[in-house]
Amino acid sequence: MIVASELNLEGISHGFFSRKGGVSKGIYEGLNIGLGSSDHPAHVQENRARAAERFALPVDRLVTAHQIHSADVLTVSRPFAEGEDRRADGLVTDRPDLILGIATADCGPVLFADPGAGVIGAAHAGWKGAIGGILENTLAAMEALGANRANVVAVLGPTISATAYEVGPEFRARFAEEDEAYLRFFSPSARETHFMFDLPNFIVHRLEAAGAGTALSLDRCTYAGEEEFYSYRRSTHRSEPDYGRLLSAIALTSPSPA
Repeated sequence: MIVASELNLEGISHGFFSRKGGVSKGIYEGLNIGLGSSDHPAHVQENRARAAERFALPVDRLVTAHQIHSADVLTVSRPFAEGEDRRADGLVTDRPDLILGIATADCGPVLFADPGAGVIGAAHAGWKGAIGGILENTLAAMEALGANRANVVAVLGPTISATAYEVGPEFRARFAEEDEAYLRFFSPSARETHFMFDLPNFIVHRLEAAGAGTALSLDRCTYAGEEEFYSYRRSTHRSEPDYGRLLSAIALTSPSPA
């Protein structure tokens, strides 16, 4: 589990989990927490339980959304009920002892905290979510619970880097249509008419532009770090049938008894 010093705040627990320490086998080797993967369900549940234990909480307190690459954010006050609609890419809460979790395998996991207000958030920011407003919407949902975005610390965990994220001309054009200033996040690829996209710095830029008080990246590449991280793109390049999912999670801790 990787921790960010900027999120080592009073009343906050967090972690960007690597793939190490789990029970999954084969292409999922390690701590695969992906409910949507084709891994053995019992292995996934054991991995999720192991992650929750790092927060000293039972696995039923680990809240994860059904991520759909949207800009939708849910405000949660309890674990989801069976069959409850949990389609979203951002979660926020002001309740202690709820672990907000994001599953990724190249997209950007962002953890948010305003410790003074006692409000936290977590967002899944792939390129669609990042350009579509998931980061801004997460900050807004936190503010609805009493946070001040100028006091929010937002940290981006392991994400595919520009050295591994090649895109075509139509992808770059989509960003240029939104704002030509976004072209600075693209550099030429070795392949003609293709480009390398810097998703981590784009995410940090959007956070800063939205007014987050602190916005930074851990600068860890999922594609390059095979021993530590799952990667959708790496699995695709190898024609593997599926891939594991990493967990990034944050929780408000209950105050100690007097």
